[in-house]
Amino acid sequence: MEIYLDNSATTKVLPEVAAAMAKTMVEDYGNPSSLHGKGVASERLLTTARRQIATLAGVDAGEIFFTSGGTEANNWAIRGAALQRQGRGRHIITTQIEHPSVLASCQLLEEEGFAITYLPVNQEGLVSGEDLRAALRKDTILLSIIHTNNEVGTIQPIEEFGQIMKELAPQALFHVDGVQSFGKLPIPIRRAKIDLLSITAHKIHGPKGSGALYIKQGVVIKPLLVGGEQEGQRRGGTENLPGIVGFGLAAEKAGKSIAKLDQMAELKKYFLACFRDFKGIHLNSSEERGLPYILNLWFDGVDKAEVLLHMLEENALYVSTGSACHSKRDNPSHVLKAMGKKEEALYGAIRVSLSVFTDREELARGAEIIKEKVRDYREFKGVNYEYRFDNQVRRDQPKG
Repeated sequence: MEIYLDNSATTKVLPEVAAAMAKTMVEDYGNPSSLHGKGVASERLLTTARRQIATLAGVDAGEIFFTSGGTEANNWAIRGAALQRQGRGRHIITTQIEHPSVLASCQLLEEEGFAITYLPVNQEGLVSGEDLRAALRKDTILLSIIHTNNEVGTIQPIEEFGQIMKELAPQALFHVDGVQSFGKLPIPIRRAKIDLLSITAHKIHGPKGSGALYIKQGVVIKPLLVGGEQEGQRRGGTENLPGIVGFGLAAEKAGKSIAKLDQMAELKKYFLACFRDFKGIHLNSSEERGLPYILNLWFDGVDKAEVLLHMLEENALYVSTGSACHSKRDNPSHVLKAMGKKEEALYGAIRVSLSVFTDREELARGAEIIKEKVRDYREFKGVNYEYRFDNQVRRDQPKG
């Protein structure tokens, strides 16, 4: 029996979402920009999906702009804001534990002459409001911060940060990466004074390749894609209508799942309780400030997470070593490194991520498989273990 516990990487598409997308592809296939009846019908579907997503976000439909996913939304928010406001300043603030799409965008801007401040975090992965205050400058034009960290699940106090920005840097924009939060817990967009919010469909049982950027009414940023008048002339290119329809329906379904946060917290506690008598387990996730959907673990004696991952896969248990966007690299987790974790944790940690469809039976069985494979890893340490990694068969020998 398959046990899928890598839901922070992507989720299984709901059958009703897949059906709606299939209908759009074979029946409602018109271009939303076309003036004939087929185009008008497609435009209605686009409008419906925009409204469904806006309803879940608690914003106006006219503030939702479709993208190809969270990565594009992050790139657009950061680069678009920087290029639009560079006449007011060239200083941007972010954190050391952002998603690779944010860090890469900031690094690119650094090469173009922008100054970037990377705020540190504590051992729970939390950013200090005092550090944010100290980092703000007269030429600060943007703060970009992840709401729920994709590797360890730490939830940042974005309302506090929004208030600080309003008080000390009203000229700057506030961007939040809400990819791991959207549809799983309420995001206080208005209360936190958020100007830009990145979201995506495939974390909430919608399709890959469909995302959106919330842009607060009145906020102007430079477009990344030009050459078309789609999305209010802000993003050129024919909209991915099947993906957007799927995103809208997934968002509507996810609205009913937010109420299950307490249930998810109980599942997380149950899973950890399965390891109560298992020696040498460590939790990297914050118990107080963590999203219940995400747990980051490491075990004494396990110094190569990729090996453990493939050992678990032999029993049809699927987990992750961290962010799926850079999981095929040998570099240690930049998130755990910023949190000051031990070297063993940097290389040996795995991420277990749940969904609203995860049940206790799966977690109990998954915990037993993990314990069994960790014991095997410890027992056969120093013995070559063949596994597939980066599309090649390699041989890895854990340090003995």
